[in-house]
Amino acid sequence: MTSWACVSSGPRSRRPTKTEMGRGVLDWFAERPRLAALLGASCIAFSGVFYLVAAVSPSTGTFYRAIFGLPILVFVAMGEWRRHGPMSRDTIRLAAIAGLFFAADLTFWHHAIGAVGAGLATVLGNLQVVIVGFFAWLLLGERPSRPTLVALPVILAGVILISGVVGDGAYGAAPQLGVILGIATAFCYSAYLLIIRRGGRDPRRPAGPVAVATVLVALSAFIFGQIAGDLDLTPTLESLFWLALLGVTSQSVGYLLISISLPRLPAIITSVILLAQPVFSMGLAIVLLGERPSATQLLGVALVIGGITAATIPAARMRGRFQRLRAPTISG
Repeated sequence: MTSWACVSSGPRSRRPTKTEMGRGVLDWFAERPRLAALLGASCIAFSGVFYLVAAVSPSTGTFYRAIFGLPILVFVAMGEWRRHGPMSRDTIRLAAIAGLFFAADLTFWHHAIGAVGAGLATVLGNLQVVIVGFFAWLLLGERPSRPTLVALPVILAGVILISGVVGDGAYGAAPQLGVILGIATAFCYSAYLLIIRRGGRDPRRPAGPVAVATVLVALSAFIFGQIAGDLDLTPTLESLFWLALLGVTSQSVGYLLISISLPRLPAIITSVILLAQPVFSMGLAIVLLGERPSATQLLGVALVIGGITAATIPAARMRGRFQRLRAPTISG
């Protein structure tokens, strides 16, 4: 952690630079990784709410999310460059490729929100937890664990229930289309995560690769929006306000906090905290947006989140963790 006493003491005291102040904030959160992960997941949980309240097209939402998220990412990335030198060409190239997939992820997700609502679309997007594992199996030869294979039919059953094929009164303008778009979101986000992790292996640079990827997100959204004809470069001031909140909280602050916390926490803790994000998003959509999924769709949500939990958190480690938490503490 930056020592402000050393910076400001002595006859030649000076004010800390903006880079040092920013680094001090990051160091503070690095010493509190659980708080960083929880705040990061909470920031991202509001993404669907901010996008819907902004009332803009999918391409417009993707473009301005990147534009408003860039300043903080660039500010932190410049500090990383001053301390550790420039990123390698391979890192920049992989981050740029990852940005293309992230742009597709956000665009698919925005369309899914329009089809099935923010809460359900976010739950479907979190299928990436399982998809990443199967990509690793196909590309890297890392066979999925037995719990993952067992959880797969449970997750698929949940997806079917969310689609509205079973039961009456399914929420959403086009729930079946929303499921397809949600799965496409998960595949694109899985590709983004695999590529950005491969290019961003240096734990000292949580912002650099994401900043490069975000530049490509903005460029891709601009080009695709021009082709599709749904990019609005002059949204209302109210829309810009909500888009600014979306960019700052989700695109920059949320991802920075999670990037800081991941290498500093046991995998089981990060899994539990990050799995709380789709649940939080679902609750926000119901309370703030008035979304009303059917009982069958809510059962599907429970199956999807339960299956993802079973696939990502080994039962033995979960039981051991809870037993330690419940064990009495003897003091004195």
